[in-house]
Amino acid sequence: MTSIDFNHTLPSETVVSAPYLTLNLHYSPNQYYRHGWQSWSLAAWTDPRIPFPVQKPQLLHPMQHDPSYAFHPNPHGSWVGAVEIDPENILLLGSLGMDAHVELNGTHLSGWYESGIGDWFVGYGTEPIVFSRYAELLGQRFGKTQRESAPKVWCSWYSLYTAIDEQVLTRVFNNLNDLPFDVLQVDDGWQIATGDWEANNKFPSGIAALADKIKLTGRKAGLWLAPFIAVKSSNLFQNHSEWFLKDLNHKFVSAGFNWGEQLYTIDTTHPEALLWLSELMIKVRQWGFNYVKLDFLYGAALPGKRKIDMPREAAYRNGMKVIREALGEDVFILACGAPILPSLGLCDALRIGPDVADEWENTRDAALLYNPTIPGTKNAIRTTIHRLWLSPLVHTDPDVVYFRSRNCKLTEKQKILLQGLALVCKYKATSDLPQWLSSDEKEHLKSFLTAQPKIKRLTRYVYQIGNHTIDLTSAITLPAHPKGFDLIKSGLTSLLGNQRWILRIMNKIQKKSLLKLTKDI
Repeated sequence: MTSIDFNHTLPSETVVSAPYLTLNLHYSPNQYYRHGWQSWSLAAWTDPRIPFPVQKPQLLHPMQHDPSYAFHPNPHGSWVGAVEIDPENILLLGSLGMDAHVELNGTHLSGWYESGIGDWFVGYGTEPIVFSRYAELLGQRFGKTQRESAPKVWCSWYSLYTAIDEQVLTRVFNNLNDLPFDVLQVDDGWQIATGDWEANNKFPSGIAALADKIKLTGRKAGLWLAPFIAVKSSNLFQNHSEWFLKDLNHKFVSAGFNWGEQLYTIDTTHPEALLWLSELMIKVRQWGFNYVKLDFLYGAALPGKRKIDMPREAAYRNGMKVIREALGEDVFILACGAPILPSLGLCDALRIGPDVADEWENTRDAALLYNPTIPGTKNAIRTTIHRLWLSPLVHTDPDVVYFRSRNCKLTEKQKILLQGLALVCKYKATSDLPQWLSSDEKEHLKSFLTAQPKIKRLTRYVYQIGNHTIDLTSAITLPAHPKGFDLIKSGLTSLLGNQRWILRIMNKIQKKSLLKLTKDI
């Protein structure tokens, strides 16, 4: 184990090779930067003196953060961690390789690789400069996007969710003609099942025909897929279960629970699975889609026993390389639910926070489950703002923004914060339906899509956008720990959230309620 005593006379940066590296601080810091494993996992400056509850329910751990470290006793993050040394300076410990972790244990900031020796960047100085230097070194190791800008995107998810069909989307596309979008993206709901990537019976003309309709509007066609996972009932899993990741006890590795079903993940070292993956991406390109949103990507990096023995994040990167090669450089790839560092250089854009929602914060999710990864606008802003240091490497996607008042619980102030963050990220997307926008809201959306303001970081959470400033501090706080009767409710809520039959019922109820959305479109 390599150990370094930190003092202010150290060089502002150094690179050290070690399997395990500890920085001795001589005092306990008040703030620790914890960096979550994948897109939705929490990234934030937190007080290490306050115990951080294990987020609930446990059933969803595989799809929300690194399940191997869900119960880690110390403040922990993936690849990188930092502490505040004084009001002006931080000390950062960041890996320059994959499968690495950083924790704060009292006065020790430590990092380790899951196997073997790797390089570590140790940086001391102001936060923007230190993170910028770390990003520069990561770019040298992993690469970065060559795209100068991100397209302006309309996405079907946050208005219609899975309640999409050929007729509804055709009507929506026709009503978007006077809005300056570059991409119209079809999200979840078009496929037979997650894992069976063919158009379902709601799209009788086929998915290629839908891509043609989009291109007739003068926009590029976008499509959502989750290529590394499959639901248990899918033909893919039923017919090719040998392609799926298993644990050391020869049981299938859980990738979480969604769509009312158990999720499993493809072993991206299996030759036949990789061939299927390549053929799928070639087919997507042939259908006419040149913008793809790839979701639930974390599955390929879950711990398990693989066909070819290799570190789990290397296995994930192996699958992403197959996707990148099959799609070609002309297809824009947005990676979601993706392990952050192993995705660099292989995607054009990266979701850097949880999904937004049409409400600021849900009491059940925040206070009772203490879950900062569940969809919600406050959750999304909190993690996104703490990952903006990635912007030199990849286009940072903060998720969609809202302008509509219909079917939206966000206040105008909350919408403005979300819109401002999108301008800071320079990634503009919405799911608002033209039919749901007032004339003023539609004009506001047009102005947003065409705006190119100068952006200046004033403080960690305050940005100047043109002639205006936004202060995102209100989205940073984490909920108070449940106490008293709330603690009892927390346990009961968690217990119910771990019951698959409860989640199946909730999924059916949600499907029925979504159908009502399409009646007046």
